[in-house]
Amino acid sequence: MEKLFGKNKSTGDGGEHWMSVSDLMAGLMMVFLFISVALMRDAMVERDKIKEVAETYQKTQQAIYIALLEEFAKDLDTWGAEIDRDTLSVNFTAPEVLFGNGKANLSEQFQVILNDFFPRYLEVLEQYKPIIQEIKIEGHTSSRWNQDSSDYEAYFNNMRLSQSRTRAVLGYVMKLDDVRAQHYGWVKNNVAAVGYSSSKAVVKDGVEDEKSSRRVSFRVITNAEEQILKILGAE
Repeated sequence: MEKLFGKNKSTGDGGEHWMSVSDLMAGLMMVFLFISVALMRDAMVERDKIKEVAETYQKTQQAIYIALLEEFAKDLDTWGAEIDRDTLSVNFTAPEVLFGNGKANLSEQFQVILNDFFPRYLEVLEQYKPIIQEIKIEGHTSSRWNQDSSDYEAYFNNMRLSQSRTRAVLGYVMKLDDVRAQHYGWVKNNVAAVGYSSSKAVVKDGVEDEKSSRRVSFRVITNAEEQILKILGAE
């Protein structure tokens, strides 16, 4: 302690006393400096870990996108579907193929598509299951209902419709033979049906594209955020 803070001098004039106080302040500054350096080091380590998770997340996103594209590229035009790289969504965008107008019953054509699509979809995602937090079956509508409806009424009528449609899709794919035999438990625990009404309508040049807004999406959500929170919690 004497080496760090200087030896306390109880005798002598006031100048020696103030010199001891100066030594003490210098020692305290060194302690604070050491603490600051240690905190900065911890922050940099934490930052590097989060950066590593983010980079891994981006690589995983890319890998899942490529795997989905390679599996379904030849089918997308026939199905009226597309794959979004950023959201990892397989979007079925031909409303006339999916449901009747204002109805939640799957068309026969959409059932045929799901018979082919969903078992293959799960097989593609099999190797990524440890990092998949959830798959959302998302239902979207346009903002239109009927001419006599207020905006409020149209929104909630479409909410009920979009929710009914996604529940119908989930209920249908869970009954498929391949799904029941190999993936039933995982699908039950990890696939959710969500209806968004017109809250995510497609807008082009400032105008709602009603046809494109009516769609069903299968969206992969990874657990990258969960991994980051675990890192922060472990520090």
